[in-house]
Amino acid sequence: MGYAERNVDGGATSEKTASAIIGASGVVGSYILEEFVRRGAPVLALSRSPRQRAGVEWIGADLRKPDTLVLPPCCTLYCTADAVLLVHALPRLLESGAKRLVAFSSTSVLTKQDTEVGEERELIHQLAEAERRIVALCEQRHVGWTILRPTLIYAEGRDTNITPLSKLIRRFGFMPLVGGARGLRQPVHAEDLAIGAIAAAASRSAVNNFYTLPGAEILSYREMIGRLFDALHLPRRLISVPPWLWRAGFGLAKPLFPGSNVAMGIRMMKDMTFDSRPAVHDFGWNPRAFRPIFD
Repeated sequence: MGYAERNVDGGATSEKTASAIIGASGVVGSYILEEFVRRGAPVLALSRSPRQRAGVEWIGADLRKPDTLVLPPCCTLYCTADAVLLVHALPRLLESGAKRLVAFSSTSVLTKQDTEVGEERELIHQLAEAERRIVALCEQRHVGWTILRPTLIYAEGRDTNITPLSKLIRRFGFMPLVGGARGLRQPVHAEDLAIGAIAAAASRSAVNNFYTLPGAEILSYREMIGRLFDALHLPRRLISVPPWLWRAGFGLAKPLFPGSNVAMGIRMMKDMTFDSRPAVHDFGWNPRAFRPIFD
């Protein structure tokens, strides 16, 4: 992928003009930060709790309090934080003079629209509305935007998708799978997303576009869980649970799956796959295969 940072018109930016990473302590944001540090590029890091890092200007920033945000001049904004929070803070952030925004959303806006869980439906509605408002704000201010929608994000030991499942496998030695869990998935590594975001910011073709960013492989949910067993050096113990039994017994099983809901299990049977060809064509999207490594 191309790494040279360029402005929205395709010309090289000033070496003294920094990019800003909103959510720099998060799983994807931290990888974006690492890449900028690796190549010695000027960068501003924003998070609620500022940190000390050589070569990085770290700013304490809470998107829930946009009036408190003071951002030095910068060329490009990368936002890996919640897009719903970004909407309210974006007018203030754009006062930095940035002419390029790369923001992360989620493929959930496409896969969970028909969820049976009311709370999920509301969250998806808010996310879709946030995307719409981000686009409108950028276009009003002549800022080139790109919205990236990743699939299931993982980063061994750090994410909220694969890592919690690995902990359950370590604890119990087996994993219940609803209906055989034949639904297809494309897990994507957070580091690949970081590289993709930087490449998208450098691409003229990516300006004012949405992209889905899936991982390199299409595999069943069942196989995805199986590879977690393999990574943990444990025998695959996968127990198929009929959907009716999952629904009936979810109340009892919920304490074992904190933060989950009944629809999450039912979705194990649903295909959630996306076309990466636009991202490949426009900014060289090239993610890794799903081969997680746990210590």
